[in-house]
Amino acid sequence: MAHDSSAPLFTAIDHVGLAVTDLDEAIAFHRDVLGMELAHTEENPEQGVREAMMVIGDSCIQLLAPLTPESTIATFLEKKGPGIQQVAYRVEDIEAVCATLRERGLRLLYEEPRRGTANSRINFIHPKDAGGALVELVQPAEGSH
Repeated sequence: MAHDSSAPLFTAIDHVGLAVTDLDEAIAFHRDVLGMELAHTEENPEQGVREAMMVIGDSCIQLLAPLTPESTIATFLEKKGPGIQQVAYRVEDIEAVCATLRERGLRLLYEEPRRGTANSRINFIHPKDAGGALVELVQPAEGSH
């Protein structure tokens, strides 16, 4: 079922993802120098990353370090170096939003949403359909945000 066209697709900027080479060093910088709180860390083998969420108000900076040399983040770092890798928009019903975006002609990276950080459900808009930016769609797990 598609999204109700009278309601906004996105409810907030969920996070901005930064590709980093050393997760512990990046956590220390964001915590000790920038004063952000570390909210969550995990390894996500399916996505090939070690990650940390650093809190900024109602949003986060997601620090992403590669788990393997073949991971998407490793490839990003090799091609572009450390920096902004993606922007993530929060949604209430990821299936409905994905259906609406497909109806509007956008390609999504996954046929079905996958598990993201902290049991969220995620998908991505293909960068070629989003002005060159990797856009993540995030439906937080029940009880978060």
